[in-house]
Amino acid sequence: MEPSQSYHIYNHANGSENVFREEENYRFFLQQYAKYLDGVVDTYAYCLMPNHFHLLVGVKDRTSLALTFPKFETLEKLVSKQFSNFFSSYTQSFNKVYDRRGSLFIKNFKRIPIRDERQWQEAFLYIHLNPVKHGFVENQCDWKWSSWHAYQQIGKPSNVNRACYLNFFDGWDHVKHVMEMKKEWLINKQLE
Repeated sequence: MEPSQSYHIYNHANGSENVFREEENYRFFLQQYAKYLDGVVDTYAYCLMPNHFHLLVGVKDRTSLALTFPKFETLEKLVSKQFSNFFSSYTQSFNKVYDRRGSLFIKNFKRIPIRDERQWQEAFLYIHLNPVKHGFVENQCDWKWSSWHAYQQIGKPSNVNRACYLNFFDGWDHVKHVMEMKKEWLINKQLE
């Protein structure tokens, strides 16, 4: 993963298990995410689903990474190592709580580099619509475990970088308008 590059990151449970069984799992995942990754990425969007998750992140620039982690040999390896440490930490705790063994996530998490404005917008909308797509809720605002709420409650502190979306949308009303169009398209597609 390269400094100053944005990515759509996602991963799924290994097998048919859920990676989140109860509310405390979601909270702990976000806590560990902040612990291991706040220093290496800016988070623009996330959605945690029972058996998978999605993230839209931007890897911090070389200067920020070098200042925070001056002893790391290559910054590209640093970012991957922090993600690895994060997944390992969550898995070890999960395994201990539920008396299980082995990997919890599919081995290599997926990362799609974001190359242009349209792709960033699509990833942002897709991530927030994921609970609608999978039939958990009818409206994205009803899913508790996504960054949608950070954007709705702008006065509340958040680890989500809420200013970045303004580089890709013409304000929050624009996001909501495009979101409704995407949701309608998604619902119609599911009915086909």
